[in-house]
Amino acid sequence: MSNYKAIVIGGSAGSFQLVLKILSVLPKDFKFPVFFALHRSKEIRKGFAEALSIKSNLNVVEPLDKQIIRPGNAYLAPSNYHMLIELGFTIALSTEEMVKFSRPAINLTFETASYVYRDKLLGILLSGANSDGAEGMKKIKERGGYTIVQNPDQAMIKTMPEAAIKATQIDQLMSIDEICSYLLELNDKN
Repeated sequence: MSNYKAIVIGGSAGSFQLVLKILSVLPKDFKFPVFFALHRSKEIRKGFAEALSIKSNLNVVEPLDKQIIRPGNAYLAPSNYHMLIELGFTIALSTEEMVKFSRPAINLTFETASYVYRDKLLGILLSGANSDGAEGMKKIKERGGYTIVQNPDQAMIKTMPEAAIKATQIDQLMSIDEICSYLLELNDKN
């Protein structure tokens, strides 16, 4: 296991319960910031972060533009905004064009996070119905980060995990339970 500085997680259809499970197992003293780029309805602006917070030991926030990144926080891309990670360890929000029919786009969060954190980034891609996230996983891999994809055989919708597997050499395929265990081990070793 590398000496990670941040974790980025993407998902779409079929990933909400998985994200809840991840948030429910991460301890309050989790040593890394976690960025969640999740496809969600742009019409529903309130309640998603609150729903995730119910099960989470971490502080789940929809960040403001230029918010400073801190360990132990879960940053959820706000509805209808791209969430970008900036070199000064801040978050930028954008309403630029949709990517792969999505805003927030997983690819943009993954690509910008990989530029900032390079080989200190862990990227995780979960269930989803389109190929968003595949190019982002490729960038994470190219910049020396570590990539984990939910095992397509266990994903509610396989399209997103399979697209990432086709786009680059993924480091590991894992079940959601294995992903949770991996994150807990990672925290214990740092």
